[in-house]
Amino acid sequence: MSDNIVNFTNVTKKYLAQTAVNNVSFNLPQGKIIALVGPNGSGKSTILKMIAGLARPSQGSITVNGKPANRRIAGEVAFLSEKDILYPFFTVEETIKFNAGLFADFDLHKAGEILSFMQLEPDKKVRHLSKGNLGRLKILLVLSRRAPLILMDEPLAGLDPLARDSIIKSIISYLDLQEQTVFLSTHEVSEVEPVLDMVMSLHYGSIQGFQDVEKIREKYGLSLLDWMKKTLTN
Repeated sequence: MSDNIVNFTNVTKKYLAQTAVNNVSFNLPQGKIIALVGPNGSGKSTILKMIAGLARPSQGSITVNGKPANRRIAGEVAFLSEKDILYPFFTVEETIKFNAGLFADFDLHKAGEILSFMQLEPDKKVRHLSKGNLGRLKILLVLSRRAPLILMDEPLAGLDPLARDSIIKSIISYLDLQEQTVFLSTHEVSEVEPVLDMVMSLHYGSIQGFQDVEKIREKYGLSLLDWMKKTLTN
């Protein structure tokens, strides 16, 4: 069996006349935390949506855990969208129970632990949550699943430093990297660098670099931010 959880082979995605992803091939190894970085419009969200089976490639093939990436892949993938897609009239507790009913791999015990760690009020309506607490709730929902692949689209976007810190700590504390892999897109490169194993840079729908974070520091003597700038300007 392959050690890769995701296989991208010659994938192109076009929206009408615009090419969002251009003939991209890569493999994501299991048990790693991997960041996808690049400017707005570089194709990051499109790649995550295709892996989650929410968008179909125009050309090429994508597999997750050896299975074709399509809408039936939901049992393999926990996807945190950048958009807010929660029901505003539910309470935090009702939102957790609703998601537990949707996914057989949802771990209510873990959800309770993360709820306490995030200091969320279970009886508070989603519509009344601050942006930081809404971000915490979305992280709770994906980390409470035992899916082998966790996808996060800009999990730290627009959050204050305190919220970012608690989310980064929860990613470390509540992941099982023996069984799970995380692939996340982010602009907050410096803040997530301490938890990353690998990083992929993307520009104009093409991969500019894919490297071990440790190698970037030790072999090239660069911070992750400096490496990102270098790969995206060459």
